[in-house]
Amino acid sequence: MAVDNYYIADQFSLLSKLMDIHGENSFKTKTYSIAAFIIEKLPKQLADMSQSEIFSVKGIGDATGKKIMSILQTGELEQLKEIIEKTPAGVIEMLNIKGIGPKKIATIWKEMEIESIGELLYACNENRLLLYKGFGEKTQKSVRDTIEFYFKSQGSYLYQETETFASLMDKKLKEEFSSKKFELTGEFKRQLEIINLLEWTTTASANELKSFFEKENFATEEESDNKIIFKSEQSIRLAFFLATEESFYSTLFEKNCCDEFFHAWKEKTGWDSSAAYSSEENIFASVKINFIPTYEREEADIIDEARANPLPAVIQPEDIKSIIHSHSNWSDGSNTIEEMAKACIDRGFEYLVISDHSKSAFYANGLTEERLKEQHHYVDELNERLAPFKIFKSIESDILNDGNLDYSDNILSTFDLVIASVHSNLKMTEEKAMMRLLKAIENPHTTILGHMTGRLLLSRPGYPVSHEKIIDACAANNVVIELNAHPRRLDMDWRWIKHALKKNVLISIDPDAHSINGYKDVKYGTLAAQKAGLTKEKNLSSFSLKEFEEFLKKGKG
Repeated sequence: MAVDNYYIADQFSLLSKLMDIHGENSFKTKTYSIAAFIIEKLPKQLADMSQSEIFSVKGIGDATGKKIMSILQTGELEQLKEIIEKTPAGVIEMLNIKGIGPKKIATIWKEMEIESIGELLYACNENRLLLYKGFGEKTQKSVRDTIEFYFKSQGSYLYQETETFASLMDKKLKEEFSSKKFELTGEFKRQLEIINLLEWTTTASANELKSFFEKENFATEEESDNKIIFKSEQSIRLAFFLATEESFYSTLFEKNCCDEFFHAWKEKTGWDSSAAYSSEENIFASVKINFIPTYEREEADIIDEARANPLPAVIQPEDIKSIIHSHSNWSDGSNTIEEMAKACIDRGFEYLVISDHSKSAFYANGLTEERLKEQHHYVDELNERLAPFKIFKSIESDILNDGNLDYSDNILSTFDLVIASVHSNLKMTEEKAMMRLLKAIENPHTTILGHMTGRLLLSRPGYPVSHEKIIDACAANNVVIELNAHPRRLDMDWRWIKHALKKNVLISIDPDAHSINGYKDVKYGTLAAQKAGLTKEKNLSSFSLKEFEEFLKKGKG
């Protein structure tokens, strides 16, 4: 990068902002901010000026002048380098979000303990910003909208973020090219949690596609004999695999499989890829293997399972009978418990598990022991009025730093069930994380282990854990593992669900809803669970009210 005035001004501007975030001397931060402004407006390049000329510029003092000389000589501002090293990268990235300056970022980082833009978006969706001075409803909405736009410019998306666009584009293509075949394929069709590329198999030609997408303001990013990729102004990438009428279903099948599955398929089946097929079902029949849905084409082992027997029917969104794990306006939710219960009734759910945050979650208005008593009394009144619908008393209890849960045994025993989750001190070694999780799992009051790794997709990796040991501990202690259905969590990872099922551990697809609108997220948890072959019988939130009450009576045995 050329060391021009813009570069030097940016160095001082960033230094000023980071010093502000760290709460350093306001006079110094203002000095560097002014210097950045002056340097950017200079009519002459600093690199072309002598040292005496630089030091004589109005507003450039001795200390700033020396720093400019250092940048010109080394390309770096040492003080900036030092402050960057002690600032999380995600906190620096927040400076790209309009509506929050250094002072607000300092609050977000130091008081809310948020260190990435993805965590900040999640906090906005949980209404947590409203609990802090200087953050009103308009600010929170502005921050959320800006972050969502920012993420869309990065090129990778959550499945949920691509769903509407993919559906509308698929419909538009089929209408525009009514005589051609178009089928969605790839990552989206396999219901992966992160989508980098929307893909179609088609009988349309490259020229036909180029003509169409030029009108839609897409650029051609890549082209070969059998593939063409377009990119929108918003960085959405669309790939098209070009096939003939005869090769269409062979091509579609290949693109509907992950690499591991497809290589194993060729080795295990002796499949004739050059033959013409009338459907994917026809391909499976040709090699005498029961049909494997696209979303389950991830691992080689399933080919042998499907050869031996038809695969079990997997869970569907309509199999969810309840909302387990939900937050009301008693903590950081948007709706009253009554509103949430009535919304459940309207949607055909049989019961609601209300699980507000526990007292240590001060950032989420967690419930003190006194407020818990009030809430339980309120729930009793609602249950009398709303019967036969039932609200269960629960809590999302913080797993504390030592692995204990957030209340005394006496308080924990007042709940119908307890969801135990880690929310604080997420930067842990595997040893520390496992100590906390295993101790919580062994707690006799823990019913469900919430969002096992604490990950936020595209935003924050989960803390390191041994999935096998956690699953074994849950099996030994009769603890259910949550598949947190929020599209930014989807935690536990579906890749480990089969191992849990082998150990006879129940999964619970829970929306972690902070509003009535959050109920719809059970769909995304269900789509992820389908990839692991989860059946409704092995999902706690698919239990009827009677079955759920019997489950709670059995307790932890």
